[in-house]
Amino acid sequence: MMSEPNPPQNRPGEPPREQRLTPRPLDRPAVDPAQAATFGRPRGVDGAFDKLYAPDSRNGNEPDKLPLAPPPPESLAEAFRRPPGAEDVVLQRPHDDNGSAPANGSEPPLWTSSADPWRDPGAGAVLAGPAVGAEREAEAEAPRPRGAMLSLPEVLFGRRVKPTALGLLGVIALLIGALGGLVGWWLTSTAESLTGDAKISEAEAGKERAPGSIADIAKRIAPSVISLEVGAPGQPGGQGSGVMIDTQGYAITNDHVISDAVRDSKVKVTAVFFDGTRAEAKVVGTDPKTDVAVIKVAVSNPVAIQVGKSADLQVGDSVIALGSPLGLENTVTQGIVSALNRPVTAGGTNGEPPVVYDAIQTDASINRGNSGGALVDSTGALIGINESIRTDAGPGGQGGSIGLGFAIPIDDAIKIARTLIKDGQVKHADIGINASSVEASTSKGAQVQNVAPGGPAAKAGIAEQDVIIKVGDRMVRNAAELTVAVRRHSPGDTVPVQLVRQGTQITVDVPLGSD
Repeated sequence: MMSEPNPPQNRPGEPPREQRLTPRPLDRPAVDPAQAATFGRPRGVDGAFDKLYAPDSRNGNEPDKLPLAPPPPESLAEAFRRPPGAEDVVLQRPHDDNGSAPANGSEPPLWTSSADPWRDPGAGAVLAGPAVGAEREAEAEAPRPRGAMLSLPEVLFGRRVKPTALGLLGVIALLIGALGGLVGWWLTSTAESLTGDAKISEAEAGKERAPGSIADIAKRIAPSVISLEVGAPGQPGGQGSGVMIDTQGYAITNDHVISDAVRDSKVKVTAVFFDGTRAEAKVVGTDPKTDVAVIKVAVSNPVAIQVGKSADLQVGDSVIALGSPLGLENTVTQGIVSALNRPVTAGGTNGEPPVVYDAIQTDASINRGNSGGALVDSTGALIGINESIRTDAGPGGQGGSIGLGFAIPIDDAIKIARTLIKDGQVKHADIGINASSVEASTSKGAQVQNVAPGGPAAKAGIAEQDVIIKVGDRMVRNAAELTVAVRRHSPGDTVPVQLVRQGTQITVDVPLGSD
């Protein structure tokens, strides 16, 4: 701190004089550019900010006065002006606690018990009570008197309403009534159309089902094809099919379908017809070697199928298979004859020897349960009994149809069936040898493995290792075909047998025996 060089001294007896110090120099620290950019004046402004306002006289405003606001709209002025008769009421003058204005000449109280304690006392206006008194509020809230209501005679005959208005009112009422009636009629008619008789365009029934069509054949044949249920009471059983061939109740089926009933008397065979009729069936006879069986159904007046001739078939003829595959009763499938005279060997049931027969091959879909069912031609005549299929099954053996189905020709099946109905058993022609299939460069046929002593072949001079290539007029290409070729004849018939022995072809006559 600095002081004057010669400060004045106080004289004795004088009051002390005030000593003044010279102002200290200002210490101006350097200004931070960042703070100056934030808090400094904008560019072009040297003085205070209130000098920035410069009234523009060109807009009609005086230079020293602020511009006035435009007059309020008439709607706002009408809404917020004083009500009529209250021009002398000072709205900002507060009332006392009793709601009356203070007496003239007295200082009005600034604060009252009803005043807002948070209002600024220095404000130019003070809130007070309503400008209109309680009397006027009561008058405003009082209900207005309602005018007298006119009665119907006064309206019609009292000349209180113009006739033109009455007429117009009547016309309007009629129009409204008519419109309501039309709407009601439309709703009623619409509701009736939702629940009434529908007019649907229908085609004539059976228009495309000409005589001989598949639908016509299936309709005629279905009543003669039955579903067979084989099993003991309380035990699971098997299923198959059958065909009614006689009006006395005889039906033809496969031996492997009803073989359990042959072995066990407790096993029952039940026939289920197309219409759901169920009847018990009895086994008449079986032929395990050809897998043909005959049963008799205890039913009156059954529908029998028409039996045709399998010898008249040709490869490519249309055929229809009927039966109950996989338990699906009354199933119809269509196909063609794929081959004729196809020797088929199927495994025997219950220890029986293998089944060998000359089959009709078809691509009509056949599955488990079709066995014993009907194979009919394009006329609906029975030409075969469905017996087996060739599958592409795995180790489980559960494969289905792959289009290789086989049926027993009806010429052979009906011959066996008649014999079973007559005698209860069937005898087949036998040559008295065991053979195996062979295919070599010199011969192709059935090679004799052993000859039964004293049998038909031994008597004819047939020896082991001979290769039989023809029986009668039937060529023999394997052992199965030898069996079917011999069974085409009857026991006791003498047939020529052509064979190859050590490269030499010879023919011998063999009198066939019986098995």
